[in-house]
Amino acid sequence: MRFGWFDVIDDVEVSRALLDKVNEIGRENNLEYIEGPVGFNNLDKTGVLVDGFDHLGTMITWYNHPYYKDHLEQLGFIKEKEYLENKFKFSNVDAVYYNRISNVIKRRYKLKSLDFKKTKEILPYVEEMFEVFSASYSKLSTFVPISESQISYFKKKYISFINPEYIKFVMDENNKLIAFAIVMPSFSTALQKAKGRLFPLGILRLLKARKHAKDVTFYLIGVHPEYQNKGVTAIIFDQYTKTFSKKGIINCIRTPELEENESIKKIWEDFNPVTHKRRRTYKKNIQ
Repeated sequence: MRFGWFDVIDDVEVSRALLDKVNEIGRENNLEYIEGPVGFNNLDKTGVLVDGFDHLGTMITWYNHPYYKDHLEQLGFIKEKEYLENKFKFSNVDAVYYNRISNVIKRRYKLKSLDFKKTKEILPYVEEMFEVFSASYSKLSTFVPISESQISYFKKKYISFINPEYIKFVMDENNKLIAFAIVMPSFSTALQKAKGRLFPLGILRLLKARKHAKDVTFYLIGVHPEYQNKGVTAIIFDQYTKTFSKKGIINCIRTPELEENESIKKIWEDFNPVTHKRRRTYKKNIQ
């Protein structure tokens, strides 16, 4: 039984009342345990923040006060999954090295990179991108398949707002998508200044951040299993080094990644990443 969007004052009895209701619904449906906070699938926000409260949050994560963790533990919940948030300086990326490796991998496997200048150029590939996403992440213990309606929602909500030059694809010799990455400019400072209001100045701050932000967030990256461990990510990083250099990007921030996901750790290890936040889901047997 999953629960999410957990938002509560600092009163453990309020948390108890909410979670007792979750327990009740789970019992009525003959479920074994409760886990949360989590969303509906791997694109949703996950976990309560347990470390890194002094760091600026991202638009695609939940922020919470330290007492959320305390409430859950007082109510008998135990740690289920740990997620790490890491960041690194763009200057840590060796552009010459990735350009050389990218060219080698392209020749070896007959691959090519695909960049975009307009959003409408991306839209025909969205369904194929999610096929690669599902294949990439299906072995993770937290994986939940994404429905067609959710893909349509993602198309409508995000694709039109993401800078097209921040979406990178890798294609095989038959023009089949085999790897992708999506990066978003950081909107955190703009959202903070807007204080929850789009008008009159909030929307202008967001548009300015979209064009001029010097920090970026790696939102999604996926490589089809047939091409994993073959250096394909070097092609993606070569694409981004060229784009980021033009944009003057300074910091690269990664969204929460499962602590147990060794494959994703290997992708980033050459960039000397620093773990600046930790978040966690909690579990409790249904009574």
